[in-house]
Amino acid sequence: MAENSGRRFLDEGWPVPDCWKETADCIAYGSSSPPAISLVCGPGNSGKSTFSRILLNTLLQSYKRVAYLDTDVGQPEFSTPGCLSLHVIDEQTPDLTILCIKRPERCFFFGDVTAQRDPKSYLNYIFSLFDHFVVNHYKSTVLVKSQYSMLPLVINTSGWVKGVGYDMLVEMLRYMSPTHVVHIRVSAERKNLPSGFFWVEGNEKTSVNLMEIPALHGSSTRQAQIKKEAHIIRDVRLLAYFRQCLPKELLISSYKELEHFFACTPPYEIPLSRIKLKHIHCQVSSSEVNDSLKTTIVGLAISSDFPSSSAHCIPWCVGLGIIRGVDTRKDRLYLVTPVPSCKLEKVDILFQGCLETPACFCQ
Repeated sequence: MAENSGRRFLDEGWPVPDCWKETADCIAYGSSSPPAISLVCGPGNSGKSTFSRILLNTLLQSYKRVAYLDTDVGQPEFSTPGCLSLHVIDEQTPDLTILCIKRPERCFFFGDVTAQRDPKSYLNYIFSLFDHFVVNHYKSTVLVKSQYSMLPLVINTSGWVKGVGYDMLVEMLRYMSPTHVVHIRVSAERKNLPSGFFWVEGNEKTSVNLMEIPALHGSSTRQAQIKKEAHIIRDVRLLAYFRQCLPKELLISSYKELEHFFACTPPYEIPLSRIKLKHIHCQVSSSEVNDSLKTTIVGLAISSDFPSSSAHCIPWCVGLGIIRGVDTRKDRLYLVTPVPSCKLEKVDILFQGCLETPACFCQ
């Protein structure tokens, strides 16, 4: 019953082509041992996130848990903008119009909504997340001692598919070696990736299942509007994340009420001397550091919490925070965050990037 009702909603609420359902069914129900690692690619606003959610829901009809690797720092599906994250999902979300903020299993704070500033670090973060998935969820020798079996993985990619964006996608495909690649193509051919196995070098053989499907009907007409509203969508995701700082039972009926309640939220007090600040994508003079922090969104990390198989020295991000103020005389930093105090007590690194803070957090 749940499967049918979900399918009806998708049919009525979204113009989902039959070939999309057939592709998702083929990946989920086809003979795949070990489970499928599926990468979804295509130009911006072609429906990659929508198809990834459909595939995720379809896989959850056969598996109790499915891993989801989100590599789109601008429009992530389950986390906040500026982050790269790995999730393990255990329930379907049939209504694709519902905003879903979920706690990731592992996350990196990239600090920007595009990979253009630092493609190398962007790829390193993604590869570390993928390595974590393989070690913890895809190696039968490790999982045989636990209650869990190997998990399928859905990899959602960004829409930057030209120039450096294309080169990064090729590197991702070669590093991850997915079992299935879903290539979504739009009607404007100049925007598409090359057809076929474009990431395979020369006469190299590959066993990957390549599936090329058309974009959602009418996606090209929505492209300008989606691009225009991208910053609004990012703000909404950040609002949803920091809404967790407020009591769940608190009823908020307007934006003004949200501003009021958030302004009244008492911040955590953290010893400033304990914190090491790391600037990402920018340089700030020592005399301006404290002023630059006020009302900024930062990534929180614990110096001892590093990926087990990492080629770089960047710890996992345990959550985001907004700096309410800095008092050097009292050696205090005032932070608002939904990260629980038991974990916050261990935080000793703040990553400051280029994320814009929604206006209501600046009151």
